[in-house]
Amino acid sequence: MRRPEILAPAGDRDALAAALAAGADAVYLGLDDGFNARARAENFPSDGLAEIVSWVHRAGARIYVTLNTLIFEPELPIVEELIRRVAAAGTDAIIVQDPAVARIARTVCPDLEVHASTQMTASSPLAVGLLADLGLSRVVVPRELSVDEIRAYAAGSPIPLEVFIHGALCVAWSGQCLSSEAWGGRSANRGQCAQACRLPYGLVVDGKDRELGEVEYLLSPKDLAGTAAVAALAEIGVASLKIEGRLKGPHYVATAVTHYRRAAAEAVGEVLPPALLEIPADDTALHVAYSRGISAGFLGGADHQTLVEGRFPRHRGLPLGKVIKIDRDTVLVVPAAEQRPTTGGLAIAAPAAPPSAAVKIEPRAGMGVVFDHGTPEAAEQGGPIFAVDAIADGYRLRFGTPGPDLSRVFVGDFVWISSDPKINRAGEKAAEAGRGALGRIGVRIEVRGAEGSPVEVIARIDARVPHGVDLSSDRGGARVAHEARASTVSLLAAARGAGLTPEVVADKLGGFGGTPFHLAGVDTSGLAAGLHVPVSELKELRRQLVTQLEAAVVRVDRTLATGSVIEQLRGSPEPAGEAPAIVIPLCRTDAQLDAVLDAGVREVELDWMELVGLAKAVDRAKARGARVGVATVRVQKPGEERIDAHLARLSPDHVLVRSWGSLAYFAALPDAERPVLHGDFSLNITNSISASWVLGKGLATVTASHDLDRDQLLALLAATPAGRIGVTVHHHIPTFHTEHCVYAHLLSTGKDYKTCGRPCEEHAVSLRDRVGLVHPVVVDVGCRNTVFNAQAQSAASLVPDLLSRGVRRMRIELVRETADETRRVIDAYTQLAAGTIGPSEVVRRAAVHEQFGVTRGTMRTLTVLR
Repeated sequence: MRRPEILAPAGDRDALAAALAAGADAVYLGLDDGFNARARAENFPSDGLAEIVSWVHRAGARIYVTLNTLIFEPELPIVEELIRRVAAAGTDAIIVQDPAVARIARTVCPDLEVHASTQMTASSPLAVGLLADLGLSRVVVPRELSVDEIRAYAAGSPIPLEVFIHGALCVAWSGQCLSSEAWGGRSANRGQCAQACRLPYGLVVDGKDRELGEVEYLLSPKDLAGTAAVAALAEIGVASLKIEGRLKGPHYVATAVTHYRRAAAEAVGEVLPPALLEIPADDTALHVAYSRGISAGFLGGADHQTLVEGRFPRHRGLPLGKVIKIDRDTVLVVPAAEQRPTTGGLAIAAPAAPPSAAVKIEPRAGMGVVFDHGTPEAAEQGGPIFAVDAIADGYRLRFGTPGPDLSRVFVGDFVWISSDPKINRAGEKAAEAGRGALGRIGVRIEVRGAEGSPVEVIARIDARVPHGVDLSSDRGGARVAHEARASTVSLLAAARGAGLTPEVVADKLGGFGGTPFHLAGVDTSGLAAGLHVPVSELKELRRQLVTQLEAAVVRVDRTLATGSVIEQLRGSPEPAGEAPAIVIPLCRTDAQLDAVLDAGVREVELDWMELVGLAKAVDRAKARGARVGVATVRVQKPGEERIDAHLARLSPDHVLVRSWGSLAYFAALPDAERPVLHGDFSLNITNSISASWVLGKGLATVTASHDLDRDQLLALLAATPAGRIGVTVHHHIPTFHTEHCVYAHLLSTGKDYKTCGRPCEEHAVSLRDRVGLVHPVVVDVGCRNTVFNAQAQSAASLVPDLLSRGVRRMRIELVRETADETRRVIDAYTQLAAGTIGPSEVVRRAAVHEQFGVTRGTMRTLTVLR
């Protein structure tokens, strides 16, 4: 087996240097020009990127630039210019979310690799098969897949896979989180995640608040630690193991890179070269460097009881134990397994063996601790340990100044080791060492010569270094195996002694200290024995070889397309045929469906939690003369094309396509069996280039992304046939779409859909936020949760403008509206589309039943209209 590449995050120069010093095979980073998913990181200037690329290449690593956000129509020329700058700098690959970025990059510079970000939600082999048309050379699979699902994905994928192995977990599927957009006007799909998942929420069950005690962070997952999965992922053939953390420091990066590099090497039986630095990287160091609690994420399959603990949303480190006594400046602590939350009597299953309980730590002076009182509103106490004494059952920890206020520490508080100066110092040393010559690129030397001829030396970069990257391939243009040649001025003559033995040659030609290179091997089979030349000439040969090789390593030789490619890629999608404007409701309950049928709607969309009820609803709607569309699940995991197959058997008039995999499935059906296909907002279409591409895949229309505000939406409509763009004009914006099930976690002791008892069929759960808004949580047929915004969002004020521009499909999404509420909403928007009432009257009617009001939301301002 080939060892997977270890891919490290680099949010700033210190983290980048630490990653290189620790032996990362590749690094990924963002630019301060924007368009990357970590806008809060320090990032790097694009006008200095060439210097960064040269630095990384001299370290024997590859560099990937993140351009992994959605792009709005007016930004397309800016992004094109940025891609040209990135390609010209010699970047090995870009990581993208928006199909437009991939299309621009492949047209501007075919030698620039394009990797699909996890933000693209390429969640199945069918999805990546469709997206491969964009010219992708790698796909980052979603973090919600298990090892078994990744194995199935790899078996059906035409391109290599990259897997997140360590770091923070998003509770929502990447690319499908709209909480920041809904509540703060700053989109995660634009790199501005507000981390709403790390905030406290209360549980509301069937309309009543449910006490959870100290459990408040209901959507805050523990961090991923995937060491146990490394061997299986290597066996599957995963190309790259990715470490999350562009907002973290050099100590975290150095520790994580070292840890996973060792684990990957052990998995494939590779012997690593001696480490440049001594970096603590055992399990203890890994979790003390940064951890919100240890989890295998979804790599071992769903476990809704362990993914979220709910007591804290931030770094904790490793558990040490509980406080049993406080005496002036001293605290007595006894070991304890990871604390389980108290939940006010609610049954929450304890894990059989909490992962962090298996990772032991011995405290010592200088380490930092945090005292966890279990009440989120209480100010946490913590600080460095001044002295440690072992006692019979635990430890006596002494504190000083600076340190915790021990008057606010209590018996029973949980104690965490949250920092270690040894780890921090190692990170600082790595950040310093990584700025210099690391000698990571292996060079093999071949020496030839006979008496009376010069010594000829051929130096070749070892194609096995950096580990996990085949430098003998010329894909990517700038990264190939290189060769240098040099010859002595003097001729070989008989030696008085042993002459140029292999040992002498290795010593004089392989002394690469202070350069990017190290000697990987010497071949003197072509050199006659018993000969010599002056040693000074051998050293001169070495200097010549280093100069040639270093120049070759950093050389960029790429051809870029001349002239802008934007208009070429926009293409000319066929306009929609003449048709009257229509308001299409999406129903989730029988009561809603009956209400819209009674209202005389011509077309309806159905999104049911279970398939038996859906089949009955389809038949009922058809019997009433309505055209019926069925919605696919928002995410298609490997094997879930069977859900699409079931939907197809219902013979709907159209399908609301919500995922790339579902689009691939339905587009491949024979013409006679294929219903009309309409793309939903979850395909994240925000510009004309992406719209042109996806409409060319068989969609009649595509709903504009919820990330668009009024001006951005109108810009899209101006550059695309408006009749082929749908707009959601009334809905509760879906804030989180999660694999983690709140129902299973908090209303059962089961870990997955097989063992949870399906409380979703008996109860309606909502989440109450800090300001009292109550957000519904709805389960889909794939057992995923969607948290919908409490406030309804209306684009009523925009409807007249949409109609004048040619938009014909205006959509309403219902969540938990009653029959009366449904009738009121559908009547209002139908009359608005017909021009018989105005936008303000629509909002007034809708606001009658909306407990938390109606907002303009992403159609700007967030003022509540009562």
